[in-house]
Amino acid sequence: MASLEQIQAWARQCGVGRPRSRYRADDGDDRPASQPTILRFAWMARVSTKDMQDPTLSLPRQLSSCQRTLPDKAVIVCNFYDVESGRMDLDARGRGNLHELFDIPIPRDGGIADLLAEAERPDRRFDYVICEGIDRTARHMFYGVTIEHRLEQAGVRLLAADEPFQLATRDGRKPKMATQLLTRRVKQSIAEFYVVDLLEKSWDGFAEHTEQGYNVGKPCYDYRARQIPHPVLAKRAKGVKKTFLEPDADQAPAVRQAFAWRVDERLGYQAIADRLNLDLATYPPPVPVSPTRAVGRWTYSNVRDILTNPKYTGYMVWNRRGRKSRGNRINPISEWIWSPCPVHEALIDLETWLRAQDVSGHRFGSRSTSTLNVNHPDTKRFYLLRTYLFCGQCGRRMSGKAVYYNCQPKKLYRFEGHPNGLWVREDGLVGQLNGFLSQHVFGTYRRMLLDSELRRLDVTVQQEREQRVAALRRKIADVETRSNKNLIRSLESMPEPDQDFFRELNERRAELREEKARLEADLGDVEQQIEEAPNADLLDALPIGPIEVDQLPEDMARRLFEAPRLEIHYDRFTNRATCRITLFGSTMPAIQRAAHDAVVIPLQRTKEGRRSATALFGDNMDSADGNKEEGVYPYSCSHPRSAPGEIRTHTGRVLNPLPLPVGLRGRRRQTLPFRPGPEAQGSHCVITAYTGSAADTTW
Repeated sequence: MASLEQIQAWARQCGVGRPRSRYRADDGDDRPASQPTILRFAWMARVSTKDMQDPTLSLPRQLSSCQRTLPDKAVIVCNFYDVESGRMDLDARGRGNLHELFDIPIPRDGGIADLLAEAERPDRRFDYVICEGIDRTARHMFYGVTIEHRLEQAGVRLLAADEPFQLATRDGRKPKMATQLLTRRVKQSIAEFYVVDLLEKSWDGFAEHTEQGYNVGKPCYDYRARQIPHPVLAKRAKGVKKTFLEPDADQAPAVRQAFAWRVDERLGYQAIADRLNLDLATYPPPVPVSPTRAVGRWTYSNVRDILTNPKYTGYMVWNRRGRKSRGNRINPISEWIWSPCPVHEALIDLETWLRAQDVSGHRFGSRSTSTLNVNHPDTKRFYLLRTYLFCGQCGRRMSGKAVYYNCQPKKLYRFEGHPNGLWVREDGLVGQLNGFLSQHVFGTYRRMLLDSELRRLDVTVQQEREQRVAALRRKIADVETRSNKNLIRSLESMPEPDQDFFRELNERRAELREEKARLEADLGDVEQQIEEAPNADLLDALPIGPIEVDQLPEDMARRLFEAPRLEIHYDRFTNRATCRITLFGSTMPAIQRAAHDAVVIPLQRTKEGRRSATALFGDNMDSADGNKEEGVYPYSCSHPRSAPGEIRTHTGRVLNPLPLPVGLRGRRRQTLPFRPGPEAQGSHCVITAYTGSAADTTW
């Protein structure tokens, strides 16, 4: 029988147990002592950030730690390192170039991605990978184990300089790894716990910092930093300060004007930027952190950043964007951190900011300009109802094509029952819209044509709410009296108050505080109901007169549609279009301006005719009106060229013998009132009406 030595000699001679590839070396390869085995190592390292760490010091230190741990027959043949966070996804690791910003005295063969790719090749240059600590591979335990597993599947062991490890044994047995594995898993857990715990505490610190009213980062446009000394003495000695926000008088008009255009006219970001660029002296553009990047004008992103920033309401807000975890995308509003109360001067109120955010949904996919779409090569005409016409079946905005508006969603986005194509003519809709505006909005009998629910608004309910408000205020005053004066009198009347008396006194004060809080909550609810109640009196602030939107300039027509929040929903199955406008007390000035222009512009010909008549007959044309009422615009609805009959056809026979001036016959003049609207901020009035059958206007 052959001995053990004879079997080992035969195995060495025949190559039994050796890998077939000439590029791979086996740890357990038993070679003669005269031919020592060289252990080839790849060094892996990582530095978290370029700002808080110095890669020129950290990377050489990590390399020295690994070299001191290696056995005598080991040599590092290649270096792989990165300057990046260990919490990044593994697919995104090793693709940065931050290491190029530093003069690192270590040659670089690649990053973690290059290391894994070479480990899976048959001609790799190494058999082991070593790092200073297992936390240098990843701060996520899952990604760290994934890297270890991929190397293990490729036949490469991952070692750490701060772990006990054994490379090979002479008797052919496998090296011991249990203690090393336990140490590694504990350290991986601690590494992930440490970073998560640090992030949570830092996040809570920023939240408390925000709730106290301090600003984070550069002050937003129209604010400047009001610095105060840092409360920590060590940081104060280094010049570190905390900052509050205070308005900048030179930039305040731009913010207020941008919000006014957004809320009143519902303009898009680029349209607002174009208007601001018309007067850069009054509205100076923002300057970025790096002044060399300034473009010297307003841009789409500048306006968007202002209109979406809630700091202009006076509140301090933080965590609006996930700059690291979400790729700088906006976080849900529920995750924003708000200060409990306003901490700096507000430029707009919270209600205005909320309305500005609602415009985004309305403006999505629609331009603000009234001109032709020069960016689309097939555009040939202007569509008057673009942006305001919606499909009654799916709610999508209808688009223009030829003389029609259509709704043709793709097959995968078309729900059951929706036609393949829905078409309606523009001229039919415009005619019905003129009737709606002339009768229901600017007509003499518009109050009578209001929706039945609004016309039958129970006045007694409003009176009951007002009475309840007065009663709640009386109860709150009574609770305050009982909490202060009566309890003090009870305390004074007690000759020797004991502990039981003080305990009962504190319990009674707590009960009164709870009762007061409940009454104040009820009062706020009732006042909110009164504030949100429809107010039909807003209609009285609008002028009276006919409207023909197809005769108006495009920009004027769009202002008339935007101000009262016009919406038209066309139902194909009933062939009816529903028109809806909403009047808000805060937007009434813009609605009044747009309505006044829409009523007056069609009468410009009348004014021109009146000027001609004044030139012929003198300045007494308006004498019949007597004294003009202040705030009333006396534009006539008739003019000499519309006078019927003989005055126009027999002027030579009739006018010559008569002394001047001459009163011309014609339609009776109608004065169009235009007065400031009611000061009911927050109140609203919704007008909805069917424009009738549109069967003859559909395709």
